[in-house]
Amino acid sequence: METLAVIDLGSNSARMTMTEIHDDGSYKVIQRVKRMVRLSQAMGEEETLKQPAMDRTIQALKEFQEIYRQQDDITLRAVGTAAIRMAKNQAEFLQRVKDEVDGLEIEVISGSMEAHYDYLGVINTLPATNCVIMDTGGASCELILVQNGKAQNLISIPIGAVNLSEKFFKNRTDVFRAEDLFWETTFVNRLFNGVWWLHKGQNLPVVALGGSNRTLAKIFRKQSDMINFEDIHGYRMSVEQVEQVYAEIISKNLEERKKIPGLSKDRADIIAGGITPIVTILRYLDSDRITFSQNGVREGILFEHLTELQESEK
Repeated sequence: METLAVIDLGSNSARMTMTEIHDDGSYKVIQRVKRMVRLSQAMGEEETLKQPAMDRTIQALKEFQEIYRQQDDITLRAVGTAAIRMAKNQAEFLQRVKDEVDGLEIEVISGSMEAHYDYLGVINTLPATNCVIMDTGGASCELILVQNGKAQNLISIPIGAVNLSEKFFKNRTDVFRAEDLFWETTFVNRLFNGVWWLHKGQNLPVVALGGSNRTLAKIFRKQSDMINFEDIHGYRMSVEQVEQVYAEIISKNLEERKKIPGLSKDRADIIAGGITPIVTILRYLDSDRITFSQNGVREGILFEHLTELQESEK
């Protein structure tokens, strides 16, 4: 038996999933851990990781290491995404991680690879034969057009909950202004217009993942008094339900948003920026529904690993 630990170091959160892989090829998730690190916070136009964000992230990685080292026969894969990809001081941060987290090496994956892993995580766990997959993170958004079960096109664009909020709301996240929301939506829509193949997804359902999108489902499920409201994998919402939650979020000030059931307080300042892309793409594609996925990059890496194990046994 092998234990695979996958660390996904994102722009807003650091997450780790540990999975037991049995000799017969079956597997079981034994632990999931998340820390909100806000790594991309205040990167600005100079695109540099700031000291407080790096310190928070390294502390989270140290905590992860204490956990996975308790396992025998551990296989570790640690990947970094948008914030590290774009950081001018990437090499400095990766060296700090290696020095301070006892040799831990972070593999910085491309946006296309991140989208590919999202596809693997979704397609292996949901009936997603024809759809558009959307993963909205802290500083990037991955889009995948799936036709007949295959990823026909994919792209990563540099927008997410953190950088959109900083760009359009700056210090005004307490109360949203109509003009800021308008310019954010316009900006996102223009980016979608620039993705030449995205129109092929017209009228297809959207499969959504990423912290902000999942929060959308959690808020609605909590308001509907659903048991296990955080269990959103495979859950569906109509466009009208999505817009209802979005309208509620942008109508409230920061303190009121912190009290919304299903919305964690540490996401309240970036949730509007993070949900705008999904609201915009639903209109762009004229989709009638959205399905949520709990599985993305970490699960995609797991399925890639399982395939490699199967092929090595042939």
